[in-house]
Amino acid sequence: MATVELPQTELAPRKKMFGLPFDGMLLVIVGGLVGVGLMMVYSTTFDWSYRAYGDPAYIFLRQVQWLLLGLLVLAITAWMPYRWWKRLAVLMMFVTLGLLVLVLLFGTTTFNAQRSFFNGSVQPSELAKFVTILYLAVWLDSKSDRLHQWSYGIVPFGLIVGVIAALILAQPDISAAGTIVLVAALMFFIGGADILQMAIVALIGSVTAMGILQFYSTGRQRLADYLAGVQDLTQASWHVQQAAIAFVNGGLFGRGLGESHQKFGFLPTPHTDSIFAILGEELGLVGCLLLISLFVFLAWRGFRIAAQARDKLGAMLASGIVLWVILEALINIAVMVGVLPFAGNALPFISYGGSSLVINLAAVGVLLSVSRRETADENVPRKTRNAGLLLKMLSQVANPDATLDLSRRDRRGRVSRVVRRADVDD
Repeated sequence: MATVELPQTELAPRKKMFGLPFDGMLLVIVGGLVGVGLMMVYSTTFDWSYRAYGDPAYIFLRQVQWLLLGLLVLAITAWMPYRWWKRLAVLMMFVTLGLLVLVLLFGTTTFNAQRSFFNGSVQPSELAKFVTILYLAVWLDSKSDRLHQWSYGIVPFGLIVGVIAALILAQPDISAAGTIVLVAALMFFIGGADILQMAIVALIGSVTAMGILQFYSTGRQRLADYLAGVQDLTQASWHVQQAAIAFVNGGLFGRGLGESHQKFGFLPTPHTDSIFAILGEELGLVGCLLLISLFVFLAWRGFRIAAQARDKLGAMLASGIVLWVILEALINIAVMVGVLPFAGNALPFISYGGSSLVINLAAVGVLLSVSRRETADENVPRKTRNAGLLLKMLSQVANPDATLDLSRRDRRGRVSRVVRRADVDD
């Protein structure tokens, strides 16, 4: 197996932004996204909240309550050493599988789908996305070179992901199942799967996706509407047409916060799936670009944390979380502008929903935990460190079978004794 040798320097603790022991910039970016989300949730729900509950802020305050819970969970997962997930991953997977079964038996039915508890407040599929990433990160870290063996690699990978996706499809929730499969496949590749294994995963996934679209009438209708809309926007689904009207009405700078017309009975679910279209109408193209920029910055910080993680487990956890959040955002935005067939993916940190917000914040806490264990030589010029980081990432893309050598050329560990002692304490 090829080995990528990187320039080595003695490591010293990294100076964190604002004097924090973790990546402060990531926290600022997530705070910006959450702030925009609260603003848009109030804008899209005040009328509905007033008509249903007599208080324009009722639904908004429910989201604030979920936010407070999410911040508590974020603090806990950020404080936890990320290696603890090795001990918790199996238990959490069993709990998640149990909840996915229970929701099929006792869950609340909404829009012909049985996918939540407590009238839609808790969705196990959101937890399943997060737990799948945790479990796969631990699993991939444990397999090492054996990942290329069928009995240790693609077969157990297919069973793990297949069982979770099947339970979610039974609800049915095609978009959530598809998101889990896509993120899992990307993690499998980053974890060291070879081209043959990825080709098999792609073939099985494509055949399964086509079968699902043919089996579920909703999937067939969404695909037919998408293909018709690509040829002629006037033939697209009602949802896509109304989203297009919202973007056109918004123009460059938007109608103004709270001034959307499409949220009053024209766009379905304006506070969840369609919230990006409402943002486009109220804040215009400028507002959309600013929001997209926040997700781009989040991806930058997240992948930077993954590339500088101290071990493979940290790198896999960070990579999986960032891929998941960015993929969800990309799908939601692409659906609203008519680039992809309709999918029910929420816009992370922006859309209304307690389960989504709490789980996303828990994932950010794990990212912060990984960043808390970054190390680097502050005496090395920034350009040199960035060049080494770029070389590391490009080498992995060019040769997925390569193993990153994090030791000195004399084969001695490059982490100081103090850091090694911290490892033992973790």
